[in-house]
Amino acid sequence: MTRAFVTGVGGQDGGYLAEALLARGDDVHALVLHAERDAPLPDGVQRHVGDVTDVEATRRLLLDLAPDEVYNLAAISSVAHSWEWPDLAALVNGTAAVALLESAHQLQRTGHAVRFVQASSAEVFGQPDTSPQDESTPVRPVNPYGAAKAYAHLMTGVYRHRGLHASSLVLYNHESPRRPAHFVTRKITRGVAEIATGRRDRLWLGNLDARRDWGWAPDYVAAMVAAAGAEAPDDYVVATGEAHAVRDLVATAFAHVGIDDWEPLVAVDPDLIRPADAALLVGDASRARERLGWRPTATFEQVVARMVDADLGADGRAEPA
Repeated sequence: MTRAFVTGVGGQDGGYLAEALLARGDDVHALVLHAERDAPLPDGVQRHVGDVTDVEATRRLLLDLAPDEVYNLAAISSVAHSWEWPDLAALVNGTAAVALLESAHQLQRTGHAVRFVQASSAEVFGQPDTSPQDESTPVRPVNPYGAAKAYAHLMTGVYRHRGLHASSLVLYNHESPRRPAHFVTRKITRGVAEIATGRRDRLWLGNLDARRDWGWAPDYVAAMVAAAGAEAPDDYVVATGEAHAVRDLVATAFAHVGIDDWEPLVAVDPDLIRPADAALLVGDASRARERLGWRPTATFEQVVARMVDADLGADGRAEPA
């Protein structure tokens, strides 16, 4: 039986990943923050209370558990929050990730083979000169989140050269009904659901022209599992290859509830516009397709529809946050 160790299990991807590993029959262990020690986890996950920034304690735990696979999803996951707490983003998204790589490497030196998957981000590319981006695109972040992720991404390659089966997955935007409410995608789908049910009269957003490559979160988790099981480790861009503007997502969400004239229902709040917004980010997942057999299963329209439906709830009313 494969023993897997997952950080960031409380997030959108962490929950889907734990479920996928359990469905595969794995012995799944998760690192859970003290503040989330009583939060519900998928049945079968063994929780260990701690923090990736506590390097010594996390290293002892990893060496004691001796997992076969390590998935590092722990992160300050919001670009906006990284501007508020750049030092914390550097610590969690960067330094702690590298410490976990070193812990996995130390475990491997005891004779126990281990495979490591780092959840990276398209934000490492920042302002790319070309589109779509692939694994050869220069790393040039423009925000604290991307800079910290870039450090961990590059160090994953360093440890791969030291003999660790370490893969970094450059994940483009991926969404689901589990996305927290402060993310723009969920803010939109919840807002549309509330407007459709008469509980709100306007949706306030930031830059409507920002373009992103949005996919379905469970698909991206499947890429992580495939990378861990691949014969050889590598870096992988995981993306749909299609870019859509925020206004496209807004229009698609409103159309799903039968509202075509949505412009009067949306207003721009200057306070929601980021200090520096990444340029056109759209990924070329050819390597993941060819080496991992990975392909997205849901279209952009399907992702948006599933999120709106979830926010409407089974009775057609917008669910609480």
